[in-house]
Formats: sequence, structure tokens, C-alpha cells
Amino acid sequence: MVLKEKARDVAEVRNYWNALLRVEEWAERKKTLSEELICKLHGILEKGLRARPTTYRDGQNVIRDSVGGAIIYMPPEANDVPVFMSEMVAWHNRAEKDNIPTPLIAALIHYQFVTIHPFYDGNGRTARLLATFILHRGGYGLNGFLSLEEHHAKDLQSYYQALMVHPHHNYYMSRADADLTGWLEYFTGILARVFTESKNEAVRLAKENVPAEPEELRLLDHRARIVLGLFATKEHITTTDVAAGLGLSPRMARELIREWVNQGWLIPNTTSRKNRQYVLSAIYRQFVGSLSAI
Repeated sequence: MVLKEKARDVAEVRNYWNALLRVEEWAERKKTLSEELICKLHGILEKGLRARPTTYRDGQNVIRDSVGGAIIYMPPEANDVPVFMSEMVAWHNRAEKDNIPTPLIAALIHYQFVTIHPFYDGNGRTARLLATFILHRGGYGLNGFLSLEEHHAKDLQSYYQALMVHPHHNYYMSRADADLTGWLEYFTGILARVFTESKNEAVRLAKENVPAEPEELRLLDHRARIVLGLFATKEHITTTDVAAGLGLSPRMARELIREWVNQGWLIPNTTSRKNRQYVLSAIYRQFVGSLSAI
């Protein structure tokens, strides 16, 4: 039983990383939010990269208290889910055209998605990834350093309390008309704290006369920087090293390596496809050991 639970946990982490990479890729390509994208995202999150898009639930689900089992929230009936999801996506696209601030759009889509609860499982993680997609797409991604999952996880009680904006547990009992001020304050407060911390760190580095990072390093996201740090103790790395360092599946590690090779900072060091080794390009070798690069 313990081994099965551990395997499930590992798969959940791997699928989340895969889904996050897809979200960042879609945001960079400025893909439009659609029901198809949402179902595809949920499929990756629940089953992996090769999964088919998930279909909406066809029955009722409920959220229960983990201790006493009491019903905390009862989402809308399954028959209403397709209409509500269509309306949610349509609202998002109108809101973008009306130039509503991106953080507010992300917050409201997050809330409405968990309110509809369109799937049997994984609704919370999907909602947070959708908000991440919207923020990245709108220029609020901090070059890949913004992780809503990480910040909400630091204080799950506050996160769940912020979502409980109406005293009644049934969706049809005016849940859709609830005052969302508290949730918006919580969500935008999280973003404000993240961006303030980033600004303060930049000011600190400037006061300490820490040299600005070269353009080559600024192009690397946080995963690439971790892999760059591996070269502090290795002449070359393998797919296994990358997978272990990032907590990804070998297949996902290979996809990342392929992208980095195309970018030119990783270079294949062997011709064999099996156990292929990679070294740093000459330009990036000079950055090994730089604290800001890791």
C-alpha cells in the first residue's frame, strides 16, 4: 500500500510539472483560453502528457471535510457544467478585449472554475494552473519564477478560507452571486507580495553593487538555471541527471534538453542516442559557479 501511494505521489508531481511546462509554452505562444485547452490541461495533470483531454463530469460531486466528512460545498449539477464552462470562457475572452487587468481576470477565472468544479478530481490544481496561464500570458509570469501552487501551499488554510465567500454549501443557494471582494484581496495580495519581494531583492543587489546578470543568463528560466548549476561538479550531464535534478520523468527531461540544445547552450557530446552526454557551450561555461545562475 505504501509503495502504491508513493508511486501515485511521484506520478502526481511529474504530471504537475508536465502540465506547468505546457501552460508556460501555451502562454508564450499566446494561445487563446478555450474549453479544449482546459480539458487538455486537466488530462495532462491527471494522466500525463499522452492523455486524452478529460471530459466534464457526468454526475454530482461534493467537497467534504477531511475530518468529519461533512459537506463543505456542493457544485452545480452535471447537466449545467457545459453551459457554465462555455460562459466562463466567453467571459474571459470579453474581459481581455475590455482590458480588465490581468490579475483580476486570473483571480475571477480561478474562483469560477473551482465553483463550477467541472471534473471529478484535480479541480484545484487545474484552477491554479489556469490562473498561472492567464498571468503568464498577460506578462505577469516573472520569467517562469511565479508559482501560485508554491505560494498557496505555504498557507493552505488562508487559501481555502478566501475561497469560502458564501456561508451556504449549495451552489444554487446564491453561491454565484457571492461577494468576491475577500477572494480578490487575497489573490492580488499574493501577487503583490511576490512582486514586492522580487523588487526588494533587485534593490538589494543594486545597493550591494552586484553586477547585472549577462543577457545570456537572463534568458534562462529557473529550470535551466538549476541544470546550469549541475555543471559546478560535472564536466557533462545526462538525461538522468536532468530528470533527477528537476524531479521530472526522463521523457520530460529529454524534451527540455532538446529545447536547450536548439537554443544553443547545451551541446551533445556523444553521437550515440543511448546515454547521450551533454556539455555547456563555450559562452555558458564562463557562468559556472555564479550564484545568481543557480
